[in-house]
Amino acid sequence: MAHEEITLEFEGDIALIGINRPEKRNALHSAMFVELGNAVERAGWEAKAAVIHGSGGHFSAGLDLARLRDSIAKDPSRRLNTGPNPAHVAFDKIQRGRIPVVAALTGAVIGAGLEVAASAHIRVADTTAFFGLPEAQRGIFVGAGGAVRIQRLMGTARMTDMMLTGRVLSPVEALAQNLVQYVVDEGEALEKARTLATTIAANTAESNWAITQGLSRISDLTYDDGLFFETLVARSAVSPTSHSRLTDFVEKRTTPLAQPGQARKEPTA
Repeated sequence: MAHEEITLEFEGDIALIGINRPEKRNALHSAMFVELGNAVERAGWEAKAAVIHGSGGHFSAGLDLARLRDSIAKDPSRRLNTGPNPAHVAFDKIQRGRIPVVAALTGAVIGAGLEVAASAHIRVADTTAFFGLPEAQRGIFVGAGGAVRIQRLMGTARMTDMMLTGRVLSPVEALAQNLVQYVVDEGEALEKARTLATTIAANTAESNWAITQGLSRISDLTYDDGLFFETLVARSAVSPTSHSRLTDFVEKRTTPLAQPGQARKEPTA
């Protein structure tokens, strides 16, 4: 499936979802939110993991402010802006969808672009990426789930600082503030995201589902409720292949983990 502004391609078990409006630094509008949600939903049925990326050097510079300005002019009281928020619906399909999603971040990761990235399960930034939430300077507020997702990633104080001051973070700062998990050299974000998605796709679907759907919900619970829910999730994660995978490990047919920077020993017969 391909759309003018959202693209969807498949590489084996991996879905590649592209934000494809490079002439506007991939600025987003409501119709794109709907298309993005539809692409993620289809990817969930046809792939085992997905990568979201931007075209033309930028992930997304945020909301299309010209369109927002015009819509405010036509409806100053925002009376027509009723019903479900299309961004909330679309980004929930990323975070709460059937498969894990990795975001490959380059260039501008601003405003709504950062809100898209925050809905992914893993974020990879290359050294060209920069992160900002300039809504206050534009006279608006985050509205695509950022007040929940970004705040939970980096904390209230750090997000407040970004929004009040317009502070822009480098990839290294974003890593330190938990906005991303990986920083790679320029031009390597998409390939790193593909590699991670390939690794993820090799897990059982049941384990991936338990991780992506269970952990975020457990973090919302009390201590005792979290332990109870963990038990339920752990039991549901056992799949028809769990026994054979455990047997392969016990009988040394899988590669054991190694310390970072050291070569992993291949399994012996």
